[in-house]
Amino acid sequence: MNIVVYCGASLGHNDGFIVAAKSLGRWIARNGHTLVYGGGKAGLMGVLADEVLLHNGKVIGIIPTFLVDRELSHPNLTRLEIVNSMSERKNKMIELGDCYIALPGGPGTLEEISEAISWARIGQHQNPCILFNIDGYYDKLREFYDGMVKNGFMAEADKKAMLFTDSFTEIEEFIANFTPPQVRTYK
Repeated sequence: MNIVVYCGASLGHNDGFIVAAKSLGRWIARNGHTLVYGGGKAGLMGVLADEVLLHNGKVIGIIPTFLVDRELSHPNLTRLEIVNSMSERKNKMIELGDCYIALPGGPGTLEEISEAISWARIGQHQNPCILFNIDGYYDKLREFYDGMVKNGFMAEADKKAMLFTDSFTEIEEFIANFTPPQVRTYK
């Protein structure tokens, strides 16, 4: 299974984020999955890719030219695809993915997992979306989604098609039992 992971190109201020990135990398490799990610060597992205590679896993990086030019691409990946833009990168990652997981990160991470969640609602993919909620990092986002449901902008069934957790057992169960949300229609 291709596991797309969105995460920060920074390490953040909580050592738990680094521990989580390493744990996720080991989980991906030990389960025979392939990591698909943004192709960088900096921050949590680099920690994650290094851990998958350390445990003999496969890593596919998708990186736009302008980031390669800044020498941010990881030099040791199984495969590195260079694309022209961030939009092309995001589309390629969604296309390659069988599951989408967000580790802690900044606005880019939030945008990428939000796009994957949104695209599932309109039938552009049939895959699970998971927010790896280390130390409650995504608690406020979960509350925000609760507000979307409460205010009629999202169905409860759509919210249940995403998972907020820090448990690999829950992640495995969610993936194994995942039912894609019904494609949204409008009246």
